[in-house]
Amino acid sequence: MDYKSYIFRLFFRIILLTAALIGLTYLIYLKKTAYATVLIFFILYLIFNTYSFVKRRFVAMDDFFEAVKYRDFSRWFPEDRGPKDIRFLYTGFNEINRTIKEINSQNEAQYVYLQKILEMVDIGIISYNLETGDVLWSNDSFCETLDVPSFKNVRFIESRKPELYNTIFETYHREPNSITIALQNDKIKVLISDTVFQVDDDAFKLIVVQNIDDTLNKNESEAWKKLLSVMTHEIMNSIAPISSLAETLQRNVELALNHPSENELELEDLNYGIKTIKNRSEGLLKFAKTYRSLSKVTHLNLNRVKVSDLFKNIQLLMEPSIKAKNIAVDFSLSSKKMALDIDAHLVEQVLINLILNAVDACINQPNPHIKVMAEKMPNRDIVIKVYDNGSGIPQDIMENIFVPFFTSKATGSGIGLSLCKQIMLLHKGKILVNSIEGEGSVFSLVF
Repeated sequence: MDYKSYIFRLFFRIILLTAALIGLTYLIYLKKTAYATVLIFFILYLIFNTYSFVKRRFVAMDDFFEAVKYRDFSRWFPEDRGPKDIRFLYTGFNEINRTIKEINSQNEAQYVYLQKILEMVDIGIISYNLETGDVLWSNDSFCETLDVPSFKNVRFIESRKPELYNTIFETYHREPNSITIALQNDKIKVLISDTVFQVDDDAFKLIVVQNIDDTLNKNESEAWKKLLSVMTHEIMNSIAPISSLAETLQRNVELALNHPSENELELEDLNYGIKTIKNRSEGLLKFAKTYRSLSKVTHLNLNRVKVSDLFKNIQLLMEPSIKAKNIAVDFSLSSKKMALDIDAHLVEQVLINLILNAVDACINQPNPHIKVMAEKMPNRDIVIKVYDNGSGIPQDIMENIFVPFFTSKATGSGIGLSLCKQIMLLHKGKILVNSIEGEGSVFSLVF
């Protein structure tokens, strides 16, 4: 905004008024009463004119501040009337009003946009005043999840459903927590979390509630579908040849019984067929047992175990059979003081599985070698690694090696690595693999 004209005109009035006062003093000194009287009227006019000149600006600013006080940004100041400096001032006021109206419009659009998003999500959200209980904002999903009508104050829930009120509004859930709440005719499982925030002098509580029953049921249904698909495939692979072979053997026996002279029963063939059925049946039972072992591991029996003791047990158990296959095996530790809080039996099972896989990978390699080592990382994690210089894992199946029942071996069950991963997850750890086809693999257990 241009203030030069205003400053010049104000400065001119001050200079003129100062000169008039000096002249009045001089005339009074010379005792020229008539001239002095005229000059007094001129001085009074200058004072009034200067006062009016300054007052116009303060009145304009007072009008603007009054509009700001009452948030009246729709007011328009005339830019084509009045003195030039006042027109400049009005132009600045109007520009401020335009900017604030644009900001308010953008904020309102963002608020409406956010409100529509929160209304569309299937997660219940509510925010209310902790002292008065008045609801600041809530979406329809919150009422639908809790099976309550829309309300303006949380005391409504307290009077209708005190138990629900205590669970949702009175209990604090700083971390997301899964709870079961009782509705009119049913019980549902919800994931709930909340936080408290301050706005000026008022404290508000924000609660987020999500019905996870549907999600759990959907995930469970998908899991059952995948399980049934795998089970059906594996069982059919075993049942089909058993059924076909049994049908053939039964037909041969019937022909031998009905026409013994024409159809002589070959006992050796019969014995071989029955033996085949037995072997396939045992394979089916083995499959069922391996699946049961995968689903059985759900809890841990944790104890403080030295890694050196863990390695010693594995070495005594595995080393003789591995060396009998002409495979070198080494166990090493970066420190004998390393210890882990683990379920020793389960972690031993993981290491046995990994070492047996390494043996299978090395069996036909020149100078086969397996190395099991433990080291402490800079971030204080302890890592146990199983190296081999075997055939490696093809890249096209690398992503599937931990999938239950997936196997690249002719006689494998596809359970071993899945079981290893589940055990490591129960220990809040992870299992990593790095492999180069034709050079070897390394499996890392990170605790």
